[in-house]
Amino acid sequence: MRLVIARCQVDYAGRLTAHLPMATRLLLIKADGSVSIHSDDRAYKPLNWMSPPCWLIEDGDIWTVQNKAGEKLVISIDERIDEIKHELGAEPGLQKDGVEAHLQELLAEHITTLGEGYSLVRREYPTAIGPVDILCRDGSGSTVAVEIKRRGEIDGVEQLTRYLELLNRDPLLAPVQGVFAAQLIKPQARTLAEDRGIRCLTLDYEALRGTESDEFRLF
Repeated sequence: MRLVIARCQVDYAGRLTAHLPMATRLLLIKADGSVSIHSDDRAYKPLNWMSPPCWLIEDGDIWTVQNKAGEKLVISIDERIDEIKHELGAEPGLQKDGVEAHLQELLAEHITTLGEGYSLVRREYPTAIGPVDILCRDGSGSTVAVEIKRRGEIDGVEQLTRYLELLNRDPLLAPVQGVFAAQLIKPQARTLAEDRGIRCLTLDYEALRGTESDEFRLF
């Protein structure tokens, strides 16, 4: 992990163009190759970023980050205020709470809750950025990635979006559709998911456990 606090401007060129004028910002360069630019607000969300696979070329105070699609982030540094590097080591991964882990197990056991003809590929399908909760195939044989949460919020949709972007680069899996499944899905998360073509599924934990009817609600 490399953290650089610098006065800089940032220009993005790709599917569209974007410009961040000169200001003091945090540049975050991770071991997976990703580069993101942060301000002192907006919580965890960066102002702009480039996801892996991508590479960083440093030419003095001009940094160019480029991916395979030809998209570029050009960071022009006026002043470097501080810099730190630290090796974080292996990530043990997020430990899900009991309900969330059990939801994954139950949905895998009753995969047709997603729809008629669905079949399980595997739970915790590994990717370079973390495991997908469930990878399965629908009735037509198309690949489907499922992200499971107890409470479905925007960050869960963003997480699934990153998985889908990565999985769709694999010609053996593409095209991969997404399902965002949770006991409760917040309206903002539902709106974002549907805007990105991700299907939302509200899970009934008690029904999946078999203590109530096996009906489910699909919105």
